[in-house]
Amino acid sequence: MEDRTKKGGPGGFRHQKVSGPPALNVKKAAYCVGRAEKGDSIDGKTGRKKKGRGKYRKLLQHEDVRRWYDNLCRGSKVTADVYLRRLGLISETTGITLQEIVKKAAQDERWAYNFLLDFVTRMEGQNHAGSYIASGVKAVKSWLSHNGIELKRKIKIRGVGDAPTLKDKGTLAQDRLRTLFLNSPPEARCVESLIAQSGLRPEVIGNYDGSDGLRVGDILEIKVRNGDGNGNSNTIAFDRIPCMLVVRKELSKAGHQYFTFMTSETCEYLREYLYRRIKSGEVLVPDSPLIVPEKSRRPFLTAASVGKIARTYMRKVGINLRPYDLRHTFATQLMLAESRGMILRDYRTFFMGHKGDIENRYTTNKHSLPETVIDDMRKAFARSASFLQSNSSLNSDGVLNLRDESYKRMLLLAGYTEEEIDKENILRLSDEEIAKRAREKLLQSVSNAAAVQNNEQKVIPLDELPDYLSKGWKCDHIIESRQQVIVSCAGHTQTDHQLTISG
Repeated sequence: MEDRTKKGGPGGFRHQKVSGPPALNVKKAAYCVGRAEKGDSIDGKTGRKKKGRGKYRKLLQHEDVRRWYDNLCRGSKVTADVYLRRLGLISETTGITLQEIVKKAAQDERWAYNFLLDFVTRMEGQNHAGSYIASGVKAVKSWLSHNGIELKRKIKIRGVGDAPTLKDKGTLAQDRLRTLFLNSPPEARCVESLIAQSGLRPEVIGNYDGSDGLRVGDILEIKVRNGDGNGNSNTIAFDRIPCMLVVRKELSKAGHQYFTFMTSETCEYLREYLYRRIKSGEVLVPDSPLIVPEKSRRPFLTAASVGKIARTYMRKVGINLRPYDLRHTFATQLMLAESRGMILRDYRTFFMGHKGDIENRYTTNKHSLPETVIDDMRKAFARSASFLQSNSSLNSDGVLNLRDESYKRMLLLAGYTEEEIDKENILRLSDEEIAKRAREKLLQSVSNAAAVQNNEQKVIPLDELPDYLSKGWKCDHIIESRQQVIVSCAGHTQTDHQLTISG
């Protein structure tokens, strides 16, 4: 019997006994080692040669190629892998080894120039995209540069700026986003909302090789309490909404740390997902991965897995877009909010992780963002949340419908703030419940004002206003949606007039 450790849930592992002849396992292991020594990428479970990315790994057996590859990895492992595949393909199709390319280019620079020109012509003849061809040219130039050969002549590539795979792609309307969320499991909902409502790149949630990604501690205002069996229950709460989410520089494409915010909808999805993990027995700590893979020994999702999760459920509901288009949805919705004066363009650029004016001013110049600026950015994001959330009531033109606009004004008049309205999702309640909330808030506001000013106020039906005015009362506010008014009279006390509320 062979003891193997397999993953058993998001936070733990289980041991399983696997029966099988030991000799067979030893033979399989020896086979894998032999194939790996030849440079093949081997699947440890099946013992078969992996297809795709591992095809050209054997090139790394050459010491100088390994040095070149390692140097590229210090900048970007993705770029290093892409360039290695491009060089492998070029070497395979031309029958010229990488070492021979260097040797011939060193003897005659014109040969290297013609070699690349022929490569471009051949790829264009096979109808490859200009960006794909340009990637191959860059790979060859990088390899030659590593060996001290610089090609200065320009090589023109037709359609290098085109992106044919992005043709007919776009963004998601809020109703389609809502459909996607409703038809996705908790893990997928978290991934989709983090991209579409916080603007994260997939590689922020989980990097290229699954070695790093978002952690629970990157959400600054989350409170997680793991149940201990002594009366303390599992709880997950957010101190503030919108909740700040920090993207560490290790996860940032531009190489700088920045932050964005999470809407109340995203926070709710995360609360549900993390609570399930705690309930299954996982102990969450600040270093815990925010999203964990279900069928992998890696601690984090890979960027490819993040895209696959989103793509799977997008296709199930008939959305023929790329996962990255969820991020484009975030940018587009904030652009609509900007057009209505709810958010600054600098803020929108910052939340996308781009190096805009704010980042250059406060990060490049070694300054930190003042608290007043951070607070203003949070308020701007809160104002724009209705454009981002799938459960908001924007119409097709990105404008709040008449019902919600009217109720929002009434709630503001009653004493609510915009942050409270968004945080408690009051506009999603029934008409009766909204009216009840407004009356309760108004009573509280009136009582507070009376305590400070020592004068009496009443909420009365509008048709009784003439009688109160004739008795010396004055009209303070008119509540149009409820046909009521607030009246006050200095010098009267609670003993003289009883406060009444008309429903």
